[in-house]
Amino acid sequence: MRMFEIATVRAAVRTHSGSATMLDVDADDLEQAVQVMIETLGPLVALDWSVLAGNLDWTCRETLAHIGHDLLAYAAQLAGRAQDAYLPLDLVIRDDAMPSEVLAAVDACGGLLAAALRATGPDTRAWHFGPCDASGFAALGVAEILIHTYDITQGLRVKWRPPADLSAAVLARLVPDAPTGRHPTGVLLRHTGRFGDVGTWRWTITPRQP
Repeated sequence: MRMFEIATVRAAVRTHSGSATMLDVDADDLEQAVQVMIETLGPLVALDWSVLAGNLDWTCRETLAHIGHDLLAYAAQLAGRAQDAYLPLDLVIRDDAMPSEVLAAVDACGGLLAAALRATGPDTRAWHFGPCDASGFAALGVAEILIHTYDITQGLRVKWRPPADLSAAVLARLVPDAPTGRHPTGVLLRHTGRFGDVGTWRWTITPRQP
C-alpha cells in the first residue's frame, strides 16, 4: 500500500466513543501536529528568525507567533461558544521573547485548544466565518501548524514537509473536493498557495452532517 493510501485510510476511519466515523479530526491529531512542530522547530531556535517565512510577508518569528494566536483563538471560540464573530482577544507575546520562548508559548496554546476540543461535544458549534464544529476547529489548528511550520522551515532554509497522514486528515475535513490519487502533502501545500499563486481559497468549515 502506497504512503498516500495509508494516510487516506488513517484520515478517513477514526474511532470515537467506540464507533467509526468519517472525516473526524480530533485533539489527538492536534497534539500530534504540535509535537511535530516542536520536534521540527526546536532544533532551529538558534538561527536567525528575523528572515521572512517562505513566501509570506511575516518573519519566521512573527509566523510562529501567528500559529499561537490562531490556536488560542480557536480554543476561545469553542470555550466561549461564540456564534457571530471572533471574540475580541489577541495573543500578545513580549517583544524580547526569544524564538525558544515563543515556541513554548505556542505549545501552551496548542494545549489549550486540545483541552477545549476534549471538553466539547459533537453538537457544539462556534463561529469561524460560519458555524464550525470541534472537528473543524481541530482540523483548522492542525492546518495552521503544518502550513506555517513549512513556511518557517522554508525561511530558515531547512528542508521539511508536513507528514502525509496529518495532511490527509486536514484535506478530508477542510477540502472535501481535493484531488484524489495524489500525495496529500503536495495537495495541501498547493491548495494553500505554497507552490505558486492559486488565487483566493477558503476552507470548507461547514459541520459534517450525521
